[in-house]
Amino acid sequence: VKQQVLMAAQQAGGQAQIDDSLLDEVTALVEWPQAIAGRFEKRFLDVPHEALISTMQDHQKYFPVVDEQGKLLPAFVTVANIESRDIQAVRTGNERVIRPRFADAMFFWDEDRSTPLKSHLDSLKSLVFQKRLGSVFDKVIRVEQLAAFIARQINADVSATRQAARLCKCDLQTQMVGEFPELQGVMGAHLARHEGLSDDIACALEDHYLPRRAGDELPRNDIGRALALADRLDTLIGIFAIGQPPTGAKDPFALRRAALGVLRIIIEQNLDLDLRELLQQAAEGLSMQVAEANDHVLGVFEFITERQHAYSTDRGIRPDVFQAVSATGTTRPLDFEQRMQAVNAFLALPEAEALAAANKRIGNILRKNGIEGEQTVNPKLLQDAAEKQLYQQITALENQVEQQLADNDFTAALNTLAGLALPVDAFFDQVMVMADDPDLKANRIALLQSISGLFMRIADIGQLQR
Repeated sequence: VKQQVLMAAQQAGGQAQIDDSLLDEVTALVEWPQAIAGRFEKRFLDVPHEALISTMQDHQKYFPVVDEQGKLLPAFVTVANIESRDIQAVRTGNERVIRPRFADAMFFWDEDRSTPLKSHLDSLKSLVFQKRLGSVFDKVIRVEQLAAFIARQINADVSATRQAARLCKCDLQTQMVGEFPELQGVMGAHLARHEGLSDDIACALEDHYLPRRAGDELPRNDIGRALALADRLDTLIGIFAIGQPPTGAKDPFALRRAALGVLRIIIEQNLDLDLRELLQQAAEGLSMQVAEANDHVLGVFEFITERQHAYSTDRGIRPDVFQAVSATGTTRPLDFEQRMQAVNAFLALPEAEALAAANKRIGNILRKNGIEGEQTVNPKLLQDAAEKQLYQQITALENQVEQQLADNDFTAALNTLAGLALPVDAFFDQVMVMADDPDLKANRIALLQSISGLFMRIADIGQLQR
């Protein structure tokens, strides 16, 4: 079937645009396939091509024909389920069927172009987002506030972000989206360009729905990123706040997908954002509709963190590495990701196993002795050569590690801290931590705590498995 379709498109002067799922569907429907090329009037190419392609693929099971640059041509390929003696009759019949559908699309497009996109904003008040969370208009106002907050954080144009937020759901009330619901966002972008709005705003209207699925593309600019994050975070907090989080296999509001989208945008597009802070902002925006929204910030944060665990596992990050970083309590997904990558690199070092074991031992000592709060080492109480050497090594490395952490270079910091491996081993071999003298004991525990504290600036490597 594929070869026939490709050949028919070539005969029509172009290349077939083959969607794999459509090819599978057509292949399953026909027993005696015969690919036939048809044509339609060029005037229909004035309609946004996504609508024409949707009509051809979804309604008629046709394969669109494009030129070498991927631009749609006024042609299509259909696959008949019989070897016809009169190919022209089959071609004419299919051309006749597609014409009124394209004519409807052209009518809808002309009608929508005659009305400014922003004129649909008020009508969103009659469109329910969720009974307890208000209308789509209410959601747009919340998204505008949260997107503006995010825009300031990522140095995006706040005014343009607010404008895009106001328009981002307006195409839901257009005739084109009424006919082609799968083109929400896409039609908003086309109408924005038709009205002469900036390309950044037009892209954002389309991209704020991205990613739609696993592996999908991400928003192309910061305005789109701010909108995409705000839209998803508002939904996540809202649905949790009304007591409808995902349960087992049920996820009617696609919150798992929304959470993964938030993570992918932040991590893969290098946005240094505090997720806990964003959720707090989203909850405050919802407080008028749901008074208890603030009570669900932690729950949604933990839900998204669980998705980050799955996201990292899918990319080959070990569970113990995730737990080691999680112990630091970082609330920034990008920061979390960078720490995991640093720990992954640390695992390849020859000192990694010994230092992980030493940190586990240090953690046990600190817990058993109920050490809380930062303890101070008194250099005058250092007696044994091994503890003096360890203290000197820590002091020598501290400033370098501080600078590396200030630069968010966690990999370099762990490489530097790997230099503690030998003096730590010597300390445990030669020094009695639990000395009879309570001052000596406290000082040695403080020395160990300083080591733990340095590593905990990156991860709890004591949780790493051999």
